[in-house]
Amino acid sequence: MTEFNVSFAGAGRVAGALCRAMFQSGINILQIVSQSELRGQKLAGSCNARWSSVLSFDKSNDIIIVSVPDHNLKEVLSKIKCAERTIVAHTAGSYGLDIFPGIIKRHGVFYPLQTFSIERHIDFRNLPFLLEASEPEAYEILKNLARKVGSNVYSVDAEHRKMLHLSAVFVCNFTNYMLTAGKEVVARAGMSFEILVPLIRETISKALEDGPERSQTGPAIRNDSNTIEKHLELLSFSPELQKIYREMTKSIMGFYNIGNNGKF
Repeated sequence: MTEFNVSFAGAGRVAGALCRAMFQSGINILQIVSQSELRGQKLAGSCNARWSSVLSFDKSNDIIIVSVPDHNLKEVLSKIKCAERTIVAHTAGSYGLDIFPGIIKRHGVFYPLQTFSIERHIDFRNLPFLLEASEPEAYEILKNLARKVGSNVYSVDAEHRKMLHLSAVFVCNFTNYMLTAGKEVVARAGMSFEILVPLIRETISKALEDGPERSQTGPAIRNDSNTIEKHLELLSFSPELQKIYREMTKSIMGFYNIGNNGKF
């Protein structure tokens, strides 16, 4: 199949990014179904599609991408009405094929391993898509769809995909929270977050080039107990950040087999 007719159930961050990337790649977007008329109409208008609040898709759809919050996924899938030949694929990293109701015969997982934000452009070139499908033909169609937007394709079953989703939480969500904590602390020095930007860039660049496990620096890996104690004192304004600092320090020391004699 070289031409696709695709529709979306959902009009949030992931659906929006996927929809726009597909439309720009020449894929026909037929329908946007969402509870929010405002977001749905806006997304539909950007890709020459029509909006609806009803999960009923016409027979010309080749693929329906279901991109809704995880807690709504099962309910949304149970309400979809489409042709038997249509492939229905969800974008959730933590769910497999078993979430699909029996009435949807051709189904799959179309999970992009990326973080998405409203109105932020995502480059889909070389972006990894983790795919799984109910049958070989459906898998090939989903693979061709992902490659149409320039992405890399990986065949990953549910259990391995859950682990990859977990790893993404560490490298993305937890990292972002650490940056938020750093911003809070640097503000107490009367400085802008911008002063940390060169350090952040070099940290990420070095981790990507040399490997994160070979790039660790700082008081924990040096077993610099004097500096660690001073940092914990400085964090007295936030018991939560104090706790995180202490646990992270212990974890780093444990990973590199640096004994701290239970000091922290």
